[in-house]
Amino acid sequence: MLEYSHNLSTRDASAFGLCMTVGELQQNSLKNLENQTQHEYDRVIARCRQLFLAKTHDYGTAWRILRLPSVTDQIYIKAQRIRSIQEKGTQLVADGVEEEFVAIINYCVIALMQLSLPPDAPLDLAPEAVAEAYDQQIEENRRLLFAKNHDYGEAWRQMRIESITDIILMKLHRTKQIEDLGGLTRVSEGVEANYRDMLNYAVFVLIKLGS
Repeated sequence: MLEYSHNLSTRDASAFGLCMTVGELQQNSLKNLENQTQHEYDRVIARCRQLFLAKTHDYGTAWRILRLPSVTDQIYIKAQRIRSIQEKGTQLVADGVEEEFVAIINYCVIALMQLSLPPDAPLDLAPEAVAEAYDQQIEENRRLLFAKNHDYGEAWRQMRIESITDIILMKLHRTKQIEDLGGLTRVSEGVEANYRDMLNYAVFVLIKLGS
């Protein structure tokens, strides 16, 4: 009996060691995915940032004239066009779906910058100030992304692009409702949280599309 117990405990120890090895492999795999997400996220944002600053050079900060509901509507137009193309399978205007998701990201950054600027901020901002404000908002979104990624374990990679499009549209309807309520909500986090979520969902799509 003692010999049997000794053999059993040896087998148990071996099984436990194997489980630990599998667990470590899973952790390493998740860590590698998280590192991959960081590189992919930064690559997508670099593309969006470059376009935004190029347009700032050409147009200045004309977007400063837009009130938040106007920015929300611009994002809605982009998201609705994406869904329409997805459902019809064809498009007649040259701009593709990828360009629309890039636009959603940059309009979300515009909304976040507008929210953070003081009421007496000038309409015309220096390019350096715009670049700094852009980077500040992106850094906050990046922090939010990796905090959620830690908890949800890269679950977004299993989502379909069509589902992400629908979620963005849902968050737009929520944002419009909050705006119509004058920002007076009971349990909602408010419009800022929706803009940040839409931004990151759009980044997810561009990562999945290989942009």
